[in-house]
Amino acid sequence: MTNKIYNFSAGPSKLPEAVVEIAKNELSNWHGKGFSIMEISHRGKDFGEVLAKSKQDLRNLLGISDNFEILFLQGGATQQFSQIPINMLGGRSADYVITGAWSEKSFNEAKKVSYYKNDPEHQIRLVASTQNSNFTKLPEISEIKLNPYAAYLHLCTNETIHGVEIDPNRLTPLPNVPLIADMSSHILSRPFDIEKFGLVYAGAQKNIGPAGLTLVIVRKDLLGLADLNTPKTWDYAQLAENDSMINTPPTFAIYMAGLVFDWLLNTCGGLENISKINKQKADLLYQNIDNSGDFYINSVQKDCRSQMNVPFIINKNVDKNGELLQKFLAEAEQNNLVGLKGHKSVGGLRASLYNAVTLEEVKVLCDFLQEFQRKFG
Repeated sequence: MTNKIYNFSAGPSKLPEAVVEIAKNELSNWHGKGFSIMEISHRGKDFGEVLAKSKQDLRNLLGISDNFEILFLQGGATQQFSQIPINMLGGRSADYVITGAWSEKSFNEAKKVSYYKNDPEHQIRLVASTQNSNFTKLPEISEIKLNPYAAYLHLCTNETIHGVEIDPNRLTPLPNVPLIADMSSHILSRPFDIEKFGLVYAGAQKNIGPAGLTLVIVRKDLLGLADLNTPKTWDYAQLAENDSMINTPPTFAIYMAGLVFDWLLNTCGGLENISKINKQKADLLYQNIDNSGDFYINSVQKDCRSQMNVPFIINKNVDKNGELLQKFLAEAEQNNLVGLKGHKSVGGLRASLYNAVTLEEVKVLCDFLQEFQRKFG
């Protein structure tokens, strides 16, 4: 057994070791100034430079043009479920596609803030759902009934719990309907064309940094649609005008995100390179699951399996009372493999393969899967 911990948690998740090391070394004496980054004013020159560099590095990573504002907010992606319709509806309807637990939550939250719940022309509309398949596939194009005059179309492009992914590079938005995407659990895992989207948002605690920061990338022409009575801290236009600092922003989380952006650019060689590694990791784990003779099962249709979040179960014909699942988790922890318990709403197992998880660590996990099957299969 090694002392190294192999962290496959879905979030908060593993941070790049090099980033953690930099933060540790700078924690009490940031840039030789004798104080911590946590102790400086968000209005001062020092933090202003951190914020500006973080934004520019993110623009470089994703190819974000000046047509977009970058907002560093709080409240998590879950707050955006309400904040988006408040800012974007403008008295119109919006379309939602449900492919898992998080897109379902976003749909239900959006309905709460719609002013015209009984008016079909001004509703939060469900245009497709794969709930009948237990969220194991994507809807067929023929099943999606879009409104060409909708204020926006909302998707969750990677479902962390159910392990279903929509490749953002394969999306073709309607000409006049802004595409809005919750990318919390796979943003920065690959390049994609941000110009296809009206708004992209993500909680930080997967591929960006520590929990407490929420990223919103919004097209400038979509600002200013919120009702005049919208509180300033919920109005994207006001937040953009104040550089995300109407109130004190999550300064330490922004600093950590900036270190991650720099790591992706200058250590990993950008998103093209990290994307290749992520594919290798996912392919290896899925191969081990698929080649287990149904000892392990992933039920997601192969053309939409997530590269970031891999849910799987031990075959119920083998593990009839769930004891084998508990043995798996206990033995995994004994071997320093942590974060493998499935989400409480679905049970089973789940391995999350975010950018900070290395190919070597996935190989260790696969070796454990094989050894466990030899013992109990």
